[in-house]
Amino acid sequence: MNRLDGKVALLSGAARGIGGQAARRMAEAGAKIIIGDVLEEPGKELAKEITDAGGEAQFVRLDVTQEADWDAAVKVATDAHGSLDILVNNAGLFLGRDIEEVSLDDWHRLVSVNLTGVFLGTKHCAPALRYAAKNSTHGSAIVNLASIAGLVGSQLDQLYSMTKGGVTTFTKATALSFGRKGDRIRVNSIHPGVIETDMGAQTFTARANMVGSNDTETARQQALNMHPIGRLGVADDIALGIVFLASDDAGFMTGSGLVVDGGYTAQ
Repeated sequence: MNRLDGKVALLSGAARGIGGQAARRMAEAGAKIIIGDVLEEPGKELAKEITDAGGEAQFVRLDVTQEADWDAAVKVATDAHGSLDILVNNAGLFLGRDIEEVSLDDWHRLVSVNLTGVFLGTKHCAPALRYAAKNSTHGSAIVNLASIAGLVGSQLDQLYSMTKGGVTTFTKATALSFGRKGDRIRVNSIHPGVIETDMGAQTFTARANMVGSNDTETARQQALNMHPIGRLGVADDIALGIVFLASDDAGFMTGSGLVVDGGYTAQ
């Protein structure tokens, strides 16, 4: 189940957090991993960790806002392994500030990673994914990291919601386009709830700041109370969902959003 044997996967923002755990889980499932990130030391350390554990992984510096970096990352994958089967658009930013506190420069930075990065990753990986799909039963796969903030409004960061809503609908639009052109590239999104990562910690700070407090533990408890399952998520919860969407087990899924949020949006 959920095997990725022989597949080649490129993940952005994969040096740590959800991306890092997804890289580990995909390697365990048999994929050859290209870790893309601007964080070079953690990225190289993760590649070594995966390799030492018997997997195949290498690091490439990838600024998702730069077309040349995407071209270089695809070349690393195809030169090393002959193909690219899976793209995980994971890199993302969270500002955690009210709209009236955000500068235009902040907005441009948010958009450049959360939207432009997904656009460029999809555009520059599409030819290699299309080629690899010819030799795969269920084609190639793109998994876009969205958020529950792309499904319902986030009072903590309205602009983050705006960008993740864009990722959500972009996923559906590209799934339709690739499907109707016969490219055999499946595109799905995954929507985490609050996850115990560095970005998750940012949300606790933002929640505390919203009421003029520095009490992040109370803010964490408030976030926990909004998850009916009784706990916050961890990176592995999302990583396992990414592995599923990338695998042939999800071969009849495209244009879909997998919500992994402990019941947050069921309320």
